[in-house]
Parts: sequence; structure tokens; C-alpha cells
Amino acid sequence: QVQLVESGGRLVQAGGSLRLSCAASGRTFSRYAMAWFRQAPGKEREFVAAISWGGGSTNYGDSVKGRFTISRDNAKNTVHLQMNSLKPEDTAVYYCAADTTMGQTRYSAPMSRYEYDDWGRGTQVTVSS
Repeated sequence: QVQLVESGGRLVQAGGSLRLSCAASGRTFSRYAMAWFRQAPGKEREFVAAISWGGGSTNYGDSVKGRFTISRDNAKNTVHLQMNSLKPEDTAVYYCAADTTMGQTRYSAPMSRYEYDDWGRGTQVTVSS
């Protein structure tokens, strides 16, 4: 099991930027695809971005393409989500997730939440208009 702790969420004005971080425990972090999801009140959990364990493959949700960037530092067991040009509709709790499936390819970056086994508790991002 991977322990995940998110940080960096706060109140920001529309048009601003935030960088979220996810710190992971475990020696095999570098072999896990990682992702960010978000959930707004009364809505389903939504895919935001994913990155393969090798870092060479990324996927993004349609609503964040061109504005958000996911990255990882395997030496530091961390994943980041750089969020630019924030909009009020980006307001949500943001969750970090790990796909701990063994033997996944270095280009696997799933977009379905059902592919992810371990989740953090989330960090609140609020974008004011």
C-alpha cells in the first residue's frame, strides 16, 4: 500500500496559478502510474491528469488541457500538478492516486479512477471569480 499526502491547495483568484504536490511513501513509487482527480460538491470524481511511471506518457482531462501540467520526481517520491489560468469551475477537492498494478508498462497512464488503488485524503482548491 502506498501512503499519499497532498498539499498546496488554497484560495486563489481566477486567472491565477497553483502548484499541488503529492508525497508518496514506498520504495516502488517509481514503478507506479500516478494521477490527479478532483471532486466538486455534488459531482462525480473527475479525472484531471495522469503520468506513467517512467514519466514519458501523460494524459489530461479535456477541461484542463493546455492549462494544467503533471510531473513527477521519482528520486523524491513526489508528483506535482501545475495549474495555470485557473477558473472558478476548477474549484474542488484534488486527490492524488497511485496505480500499483505490477508489471505495468512505462507508458501506462490510466484515466479511469477504477485503475487506481491508493488515494490521498485530498487538498481543497478554491478559485474565486
